[in-house]
Amino acid sequence: MTMQQAKICKGCWQQMHVPVPLHGVLSVPFRAVGIRPSKMNPNTCTICESMFTTVMRARKVTIDATVMFADLRGYTSLSQALPADAISRLLDTFYDDCADAIWEQDGLLNKTIGDAVMAVFNFPIKWPDHARRAVLAAREIQRRWTEGRNALAQEFGVGTAELGVGIGIHSGELSFGEFGRSHRDLTAIGTVVNTASRAQTAASPGEILVTEAVHQRAGSDFPDSTPKPYQLKGFETPIALYAA
Repeated sequence: MTMQQAKICKGCWQQMHVPVPLHGVLSVPFRAVGIRPSKMNPNTCTICESMFTTVMRARKVTIDATVMFADLRGYTSLSQALPADAISRLLDTFYDDCADAIWEQDGLLNKTIGDAVMAVFNFPIKWPDHARRAVLAAREIQRRWTEGRNALAQEFGVGTAELGVGIGIHSGELSFGEFGRSHRDLTAIGTVVNTASRAQTAASPGEILVTEAVHQRAGSDFPDSTPKPYQLKGFETPIALYAA
């Protein structure tokens, strides 16, 4: 299933009510002056990116958002057993599955970190149900990966258990902007980010773990899930997580 591409930039339309064409004949003049689909979300444009990289230099913003981390399990052992081109193709497939699922829900693919991805929902495209959108994106990642896992395992000569994905999600206030001095990095920081990352490390292959904050906002999508305490690294007391 291929992600349906927006005809105009969702960010520019939502924030400024300006229709910036992303595809087709009408987009040609815009591309000539460097306005094209963003690499972080092709349903937004480089105008949105310029807002990130110029406005954010002067100030950081605090936003209510949802952060999702998805990690490909067994990557370290696979990288020792498989040739470099096979690992590259495996990661390409994983990144593509994650990107399409995230962009379908208007999320921002903020980072690819080795064998993991980090996504932010509710920036720059804002939705009141951003926690639910993150959960739907996570489920779509699992669906896509499970659907193609058998073929990948057969192609690379590994067990399907070695090709699982663990996902963690948390919602709340975080800082978004450019951080650092010698190397400036556009990203989100804060407890929300750290908690989502730790929840991801606690998730088993094929599992999605979400925090109480996400459950409060999107729990109607998994009403039968009950919380379990997890002792996450860096937290003094156990954190309740729900399987989504």
